[in-house]
Amino acid sequence: MPADLQTDIVVVGGGPVGLASALGLHRRGFRVLLVERGGAPAAHDLEHYDPRVYAIAPESARLLDSVGAWRRILERRAAAYARMRVWDRSPSRALSFDAGDAGAEQLGWIVEHGLIVDALWQRRDGIEIWLDAAVESLQLPNEDDDRARLRLADGRAVQARLIIAADGADSQLRELAGIETVGWRYAQRAQVCHVRASLAHEGTAWQRFLPTGPLALLPLADGRVSIVWSADPALADTLAALDDEAFLERLADASQGVVGRFLACGPRRDVPLRLLHARDYVRDGLALVGDAAHAVHPLAGQGLNLGLADVAQLVATVADAREAGRDWRSVRTLGRYARARKAANLEMLAVTDSLSRAFRLRLPGLRTVLGLGMEAVDRLGPVKGLLMRQAASA
Repeated sequence: MPADLQTDIVVVGGGPVGLASALGLHRRGFRVLLVERGGAPAAHDLEHYDPRVYAIAPESARLLDSVGAWRRILERRAAAYARMRVWDRSPSRALSFDAGDAGAEQLGWIVEHGLIVDALWQRRDGIEIWLDAAVESLQLPNEDDDRARLRLADGRAVQARLIIAADGADSQLRELAGIETVGWRYAQRAQVCHVRASLAHEGTAWQRFLPTGPLALLPLADGRVSIVWSADPALADTLAALDDEAFLERLADASQGVVGRFLACGPRRDVPLRLLHARDYVRDGLALVGDAAHAVHPLAGQGLNLGLADVAQLVATVADAREAGRDWRSVRTLGRYARARKAANLEMLAVTDSLSRAFRLRLPGLRTVLGLGMEAVDRLGPVKGLLMRQAASA
C-alpha cells in the first residue's frame, strides 16, 4: 500500500466554497489538497444559462477577487443590480433599497453557479486535486497523533494538520466527526427558472412576501429574470403540475406586473427548502464551512455569501495564527473562527426563518401590520440604512 500523502490542509468539497477555501489558503502559503467526490466541473457555457444563480454581495466579490476569480466572472457575465424592492400587498408601497443611498454603485451581482465554479477552477494551479474521491473514514488528532487522517474508498489516504469540510448540507465529514445539527425541512418547495418579461428589469431585484411563501425576481445579464418562488405544499404541487403557459400566468398575477407580462420560460426546477445549523463548527484539526455548517431559507439570497464569509474568516484566522507562530490548527485557534461566524450566521438564520414564518401566518390583521411595518422602515432612514448595509455586505 502506498504511503499516506502528507500536506498542510485538505479541503473536502469542490463547490464554490470549497474551491474558494483551497485557493485562499494556497495564496497564504499553505500546501493544500482538494478532495472532490465528483469529476472536474464542466466549462462554463455562454450559450446556456445555469438555472442556479446567486446574489453576490460586494464582500463576496472582494473575496472572489482576492483569489483571482472575479475578473473572469465579470468578463463573461454578471448582472449588477443597484435597486431592491420588497413588498407584500402592493409594489407601490414597497420597501426600497438603492445602492446610491449607501454611496455604492451596486448592491450586488446575480451570477450563475456554474460560472463561479468555472472561474475558481481556472485558478487551481499549485493545488493538488483528487477527483472521483469518495471519503471512507476520518480520524481527528488525539494525544498520540497530532495529525488528522482521511482515507478514501479507493485506498488512498492523506495526513494533514487541518481538514476543512466544504461538502454541503449533508456533510459526510460532519457526520463522521460526530457533530450534531439542529434544523428542519420547511413545509415549502421553490420553483426555480429563468423567464423573459415584457418590461426591462432595469437592474432591480424584486421580492414579494406572499402568504404561501416569498417570490423573488432577480435580474440576469441577458435581460431575463431569474425566479425563485417558494410555496407551501399545496401551491408547490399546483405550480409543478402546470405547463409553462399556465405557470407564467400564475407568475404574472403573483408578481403584480412589476416586470410586465411573462413571454417565455426556461426549464423549471422544483427544490426542497431546509434550515440547518451545526452545533459546533470546529473540532481539533477540523473546520466546517458553508452549507456543511449552515443552510438558510433562500428568501434573502444569502446562502453563498455566508459561505464565502466563512472562507474569508477561516483563511484569515489560520494564516494570521501561523504567521504569529501560534498553533494554527488547534481548537483554540479555530474557535476564533467559529465564534465570529456563528454569531453572523445565526443572526441570518433567525431573520430569514422569522420572515418566512411571519408572512405565512394567517392571523387576522397580521399582514396589514407587517405591511405597515415595511412602510415605516422605508421612512426611517437610519434603520433602512442599516438593513441595506447588511444586505449589501453579508
